Amino acid sequence: MLQANDLTKRYEDELLALDHMSLEVKEGEIFCLLGANGAGKTTTINLFLNFIEPTDGTALINGIDVTRDPLEAKKYVSYVSENVMLYGNFTARQNLDFFAKLGGKKNLTKEDYYMYMRKVGLQEDAFEMRLKNFSKGMRQKLGITIAIIKDAPNILLDEPTSGLDPKAAAEFIKILKGLREQGKSILMCTHDIFRAKDIADRVGIMKEGRLVMVRNRDEFLEDNLEKIYLEYMQEVVA
Repeated sequence: MLQANDLTKRYEDELLALDHMSLEVKEGEIFCLLGANGAGKTTTINLFLNFIEPTDGTALINGIDVTRDPLEAKKYVSYVSENVMLYGNFTARQNLDFFAKLGGKKNLTKEDYYMYMRKVGLQEDAFEMRLKNFSKGMRQKLGITIAIIKDAPNILLDEPTSGLDPKAAAEFIKILKGLREQGKSILMCTHDIFRAKDIADRVGIMKEGRLVMVRNRDEFLEDNLEKIYLEYMQEVVA
């Protein structure tokens, strides 16, 4: 489970990037945070990962305060960014081997890595290809493979479908649905309202650092999510 309790981040230049956000992502749930660039979505992810420290409030992963015990908290979370940072001169399998061992998975074989890459739909001729020759969609698939191998109960995603072609994005969403069925808690930050509408159990709309709206699936399908989003984007945050 992922929890944010009055999570706040104010930078030294007095920019209030996140303003007392509270949310909870339960097991077997995909929660999509929607918002324009600068709304606070990536700041939220960075606080959960302890890349930055909160000004106030707490971020919890499986009940562990990420600021007080960051190493323990990170055992229970996987992260896939918009631009997956992997080693370009390593092959796909070598990248998996490196990150798996970094995460404590030391007994996996070459065939195990091949099995995982098949699961995410990576073509077989890419298994021993160097990453510098990968497309963005292929890199995203490898990033989610690393997350699957870690088998953490929580997954953080920051604009994971940005720049993907429609086929690659659809395949990525299918993988996430499978992870939800396994009981993973998934927090996905995105500005892609149509992907969110397709996959989310709940959505939250962020604006100027605030979580201004949360709706469950029945509510946002009934009320027209696109219309709700545009209305909130036009409103002034008091």
